[in-house]
Amino acid sequence: MWFVFALLSAVFAALTSILAKIGIENVNSNLATAIRTVVVVVLAWGMVFLTNAQGGIAQIDKKSWLFLILSGVATGASWLCYYRALQIGEASRVVPVDKLSVVITLVLAFVFLHERFTPRSLAGCVLIAAGTLLMAI
Repeated sequence: MWFVFALLSAVFAALTSILAKIGIENVNSNLATAIRTVVVVVLAWGMVFLTNAQGGIAQIDKKSWLFLILSGVATGASWLCYYRALQIGEASRVVPVDKLSVVITLVLAFVFLHERFTPRSLAGCVLIAAGTLLMAI
């Protein structure tokens, strides 16, 4: 089931890039990011209430709060940079560079989460990085 959600995430991320590129044509990229963020907040909290998950807030420990907040800061920084890059660059070149996050995530997961780094994942990282360079140049 995780694969279905991951695939849907990729589809929605692709739509995000195309829709954003069209939407930010005459809009400040920071303002566009703020508008997008409000929509995401409404959708996320809507799902929390729809699934009756709001009661779980009291059970979140301090460590989880800290890392969720830091993740939010990283997300915000990523979105601000991404929208600015989309505004001044071509989507077909910005998006592949953004997807270097896959390579960076694999390396960070190996270093900090002690996840396995196999010859296959190394080959995948090299191919993603090479593909990114080919598309970005």
